[in-house]
Amino acid sequence: MGEDTVAGDGLPRREAVAMLGKGLGLALLGAAAWGCGPEEQPAPGPGREAGKDKGKDGDTFTTPPPGTAPEALWRTGTANDGLAGIWALAVAGSTVLVSGDPLVGRDIATGEEVWSREGVAVPGAALLVGGGTLYLASAEYDGDVVGLDPATGRETWRSRLGKKYDQPRPIAADDGHVYVLAGILEEDFSTPNNVIAAIATGTGKVVWREQRDAGTDESGVTAAVAGNRIVYTDFRENLTVRDTATGRQVWTKKIGRSNNRRLAVHDGLVILADGRRLRAFDLAGGGERWSLATDGFSVFSDPAVLDGVLYAADSGRSLWAVDPATGKKIWRNEDLEDAAAPWQFAKVGNTLYGATEFDEDGGVHAFDADGGKLRWTYNDGTGDLQKWHLAASGKRLAALHGKRMTGLPAV
Repeated sequence: MGEDTVAGDGLPRREAVAMLGKGLGLALLGAAAWGCGPEEQPAPGPGREAGKDKGKDGDTFTTPPPGTAPEALWRTGTANDGLAGIWALAVAGSTVLVSGDPLVGRDIATGEEVWSREGVAVPGAALLVGGGTLYLASAEYDGDVVGLDPATGRETWRSRLGKKYDQPRPIAADDGHVYVLAGILEEDFSTPNNVIAAIATGTGKVVWREQRDAGTDESGVTAAVAGNRIVYTDFRENLTVRDTATGRQVWTKKIGRSNNRRLAVHDGLVILADGRRLRAFDLAGGGERWSLATDGFSVFSDPAVLDGVLYAADSGRSLWAVDPATGKKIWRNEDLEDAAAPWQFAKVGNTLYGATEFDEDGGVHAFDADGGKLRWTYNDGTGDLQKWHLAASGKRLAALHGKRMTGLPAV
């Protein structure tokens, strides 16, 4: 396991060197996209503010010249509190949602507010959509889990584990179940132990409830569902798989690093970043299928499988496309020294879009999916240090950066 990990938690050497030189390369791209800096915003005009782009041309957009980012379709402020981490942005159909209070649903085509509700989301609420429903912990802190229709914001579902369980928190959802973590209340109202449970979305009844191992934490858990398996990681370097019908723990194993970021499930495999390696495990039995290492001190960030290809960036600022079945490299873009590497991906047609963690030389990148060449980078010019988030619907993108959300054409 020692060869799979990077000693300590310090910044990777290649990333530190790259960060010292950031600012020049994509400053030019930012100028091409905006023609101004954060202190010199363009005057409002058609398609610049929320509600102004009425989609008269449908979803047909002009592809910009190489190196030039498209103009924003709309921009709007949000109530994003910055606490939801990787789950701050979600798209359900044509509605885009941002974690915060009030919780607001917007039309991804125009940016117009479709609905708004105050007091329905706890601070840092993760936006989890399954079977067309948005599941949230009740903001009344009454132990309930609620479901909202993303298109209207109306409550359509409500359930609870029981009085002996404290603050259930949804971690995953599919068409049949919502999966939650909750503390087990002791007589002194402490919660030293916790459970993972499945609630049937059709009836609201608890299907199963399993106590997790002693010492496990309710925080730092990232989960995904694939068929009859729910898989999750936690801060204690565990990778665990359970049966979705019974809650039975199928297998669990230690990984080399704590992992509370996104993992990918694809065709019977769970794939995650484990330090300087991408590792794929068999969902059925837990055996390791393949492992792919990056260079030197670089570490991988969140993997994603889109249209049958695994994409992941490393902290040395390169982007990988990998065959998820074998771990074989398809291509690798190592020409991102002046561009922050992406951590979250979306794909529309033959273009791969990536949202970056760093802003000054990042934002939303567009790559040629065939070879990984960087086509353009969009940046809002605000200089906000918070990471970017990205989601796609049809031929449109929603990009979240701090408290600003932007609509972009997928060109």
